[in-house]
Amino acid sequence: MIWGIFKRDMCHATRNVIAVIVSMGLVVVPALYAWFNIAASWDPYGNTKALKVAVANNDKGYKSDLIPVRVNVGETIISTLHANDQLDWQFVKSDKAIDGVKSGEYYAAIVIPKGFSADMMTLFSPDIKHAQLKYYLNEKINPIAPHITDQGATTVVNTIDKTFAKTIAQVGLDLASSILHYSQSPQMAEYMRNLNGNLTTMADTLSGASQQVTSYSQLLGSANDIVDSTGKLLASATKAGKQAQNALKQGKSGATSLTSAGANVTSSVNTALDQVSGAFDQVAAKVNKAFDAIGKDSDTAASQLATLSEQISSGESLYDTYITSLNHMRESVEQLPDSDSAKQALLEAIDREITLLEAAKGDSQKLAQQLKDASTQVTQDTAAAERSRKEILNRITSAKQSISNVRDDYATNVKPKIDALASTVSTLISQTDSMITQLSGTADDLDDVTGDVGTNVMSIRSTLGAIAKKLDSSAATVKELITKLETGGNAGDGNSDGGDGDNDADSGESDELRALATANASTLSTLISAPVALHRVSVYPIANYGSAMAPFYTILSIWVGAIILCAMLKVTISDREKAHVLGLGDTLPRIAGPSGPGNASRWGLRLDHEYFGRYAIFALLALLQGTLVCLGDTYFLGVQANHALQFLAVGWLAALVFSNIVYTLTVSFGDIGKAVAVVLLVMQVAGSGGTFPIETLPKFFQMLYPFLPFPHAIDAMHAAMAGSYGNEYLLDMVYLALFLIPSLLLGLVLRKPVIRLNNWVSRNLESTKVM
Repeated sequence: MIWGIFKRDMCHATRNVIAVIVSMGLVVVPALYAWFNIAASWDPYGNTKALKVAVANNDKGYKSDLIPVRVNVGETIISTLHANDQLDWQFVKSDKAIDGVKSGEYYAAIVIPKGFSADMMTLFSPDIKHAQLKYYLNEKINPIAPHITDQGATTVVNTIDKTFAKTIAQVGLDLASSILHYSQSPQMAEYMRNLNGNLTTMADTLSGASQQVTSYSQLLGSANDIVDSTGKLLASATKAGKQAQNALKQGKSGATSLTSAGANVTSSVNTALDQVSGAFDQVAAKVNKAFDAIGKDSDTAASQLATLSEQISSGESLYDTYITSLNHMRESVEQLPDSDSAKQALLEAIDREITLLEAAKGDSQKLAQQLKDASTQVTQDTAAAERSRKEILNRITSAKQSISNVRDDYATNVKPKIDALASTVSTLISQTDSMITQLSGTADDLDDVTGDVGTNVMSIRSTLGAIAKKLDSSAATVKELITKLETGGNAGDGNSDGGDGDNDADSGESDELRALATANASTLSTLISAPVALHRVSVYPIANYGSAMAPFYTILSIWVGAIILCAMLKVTISDREKAHVLGLGDTLPRIAGPSGPGNASRWGLRLDHEYFGRYAIFALLALLQGTLVCLGDTYFLGVQANHALQFLAVGWLAALVFSNIVYTLTVSFGDIGKAVAVVLLVMQVAGSGGTFPIETLPKFFQMLYPFLPFPHAIDAMHAAMAGSYGNEYLLDMVYLALFLIPSLLLGLVLRKPVIRLNNWVSRNLESTKVM
C-alpha cells in the first residue's frame, strides 16, 4: 500500500514540465537560502577597514626636567594609526569628528585632549591623573559596528600603554648609559685630581698651622709684650683652619660623588650581565626555530645556525676585554700596602672572577663550534641534527650557567669588598671633617684666651700645646687619606669605572658593554612595556567565519525546506487516490463514509499506510534538499569539512527528522500544525546556540536548549567539520534521531483522537472562502 501511494505521487510530480520545475524549485530554494547567508557571512571582520573612524589630536605635548625630551603621545598615536589598516581611520579636527559621528559619516570618533601627554606624565608626581581619551560612538547605524569600533579603540589604548611604558624604560636605560659614560670621562678624572690637590693643600695647611701654634707658645713664654703678635698669629691659624675646612668640604663632596657614580656603574654592569644571560635564552629560541625548520627548508635552517655561530664567535672578544680589565684591576690592587687586610681577599676574588670568565668563554667557543657543525649536518642527517640540537641546547644551558656564576661571584665576593673600600674612604673623610670642626672650635677658644693672656700665660701655653698636637694629628690623618686615595684610586678606577661597574674597568671594556647596552636598549624597553605575549593555539580550528556559520544556516535551511514542502504538497490523500491504490476505480464505495484519514481501512489501506505512503515523497525531496545544500556548502562555497561524508550524513539525518516533524504536525493539525512548525523555527533560531553561546542567552532558552533538534544537529555538523572529541559526533546524531520517536508517536497513534477535530477546523476555515 505504501509503495502504491509513493509510486502514484511520483507519477503526478513528474507528469508535466510545470510539476518538474516546481519539484526542482522545492529542492533548490532551501539551498539558495543557506548559500546566500553563508556567502554573506564569509569574512565580515576581514572587511572592517571600510568602517570610517575619525581621530582628532589636540595633544599639546609635555616636557619636564626628569625627561628633557618633548613627549607627545598624541603624535605617536597618529603615527601608529597611519600604519594600521584595521579600520578606515580619518584624521580630522575634533569639531568635524564629533559632527561626523552625529551625522553618520563616521561610525565612531576618538579625540585626544590637549593635556593627554601631561596627564600621563603625572605618574612621576604626587598628584597622579588618569589620562583619558574621548570616544564618541554612533550606536544607531548598525548593531555590530559599535563592537568592531570598540575593538579598534581598545587597540589604540593598548598601543598608548605599550608606547608609554617603552618610552619610560628607554629613558631609564639611556640614563644608566650616560652615567656609565660619565664615570669614564676625562671630567671625572679631572675631578679626582682636584680632590687629591685639595686634600694635599689641606694637609700642608694643617702642618703649617701646627708649627705656627708651637712658635706662638714659645714666644708667649719669653715675653708678655708680644701678645698683639700672638693675636695676629692666632688669626692666621684660624684663617688657615678655615681654608683647610673648605678644602676638606670639597674633598668630601668629590668622594661622595665618586662613590655615587661607582654605585650607578655597578647597577649598569649588573644589567649588562643580565642582558648577556638573557641573550642565551634568545639563542636557544632561535636554535629551536632553526631545527624546527629542518625538513621544510633545511638550507634556511643551516643558514640560521651558521649565523648564530658567527654571532656567538664575535662576542668572544667581550670575554677577552673583560679578563684584560680584571688583570689591570689586579695590578692596581697589588699596589696597596701589605698591611691592608682587604688586599688579599680582593685579589682572590678577582682571580676567581677571571677563572669563571675563562670557563664562560670556553663554553661560548664550544657552543659556536657545535652550531657551526650542526649547520652542515641539518642537510645531511636528520637524526644527527636532532642529537646536535640536544647537545647545543645543553651547551647553551652550560654557557648561561657560567654567566650566572660570574654574576653571582661578583655580587657575593667582589662587590662587597669594593663597597668596603668605598666605606673606608667615606669614614676617613668624616673623621677628618670632625677634626677640622674641632680645630675651628679650638681657634675660637684661642681668641677668647688671647683676650686674657696677660693674666693666665701658663694656661694659654698648655692649650696651645694641645692645639699643636691636634693639628699634627689632623695633618697625619689627611696625609693617610691622600695615600689611600692614590693607592686605592687606581683600584678605585677599577672600582669606579668598573668597581660598581667593575666589569667595565678599562675604557675599552666599558665601550663594549656600552655598545651592548645600546644595542639591546630597544629590545629591553619593548620587553618591559609588554612582558607577556599571547600565543594563540586553536583547538579544532575553523578556516573562516563563513565556515563557522555554515552549520547554523545549513540546518536552518533544511527546516525551512521542510516547511516549504508541507506548504506546497498535500499531506492528505484524496478518496480518488485511495480508490486507485486499492484498485477500486475512481471512487471509494459509499460505505467508506466521509472523506478523511482512515476511511479506507476496511479495504486494507490503514492509517499508517496513508501516513508513510504520502510521507515517502516528502522524505525523498527532503533528502534531495539536504544533499544539495551540503554538497553546495562543501564544493561550491568551499566550507571547511574535514569529514565530508559525516557532514553529508548530518544533512541527511536532519532532513529526515525535520521533514517528519513538520509533516506530522501538518498531517495531525492541518494549518495549525504549519503555524506550530513556524513557531518552532523561530524558537530554535533564538535558542539553538548557533550564533551566540547558549550560556549568554536568557535562562528560558538555556532550559529549552536540550529539547530542541537544532542544537544537536549543529553540534554534529561542527564535529564533522573540525573533528570530534570522543563519541561527540555519534552522540549528537543519536540525540537528533531520537526526535523521530515523539514525531512518529504523534503521527501514528496520538493523532487518531484529533482527526475529527482537525476535519471540523478545516471545514470551518474553508467555509470562510478566504482561508
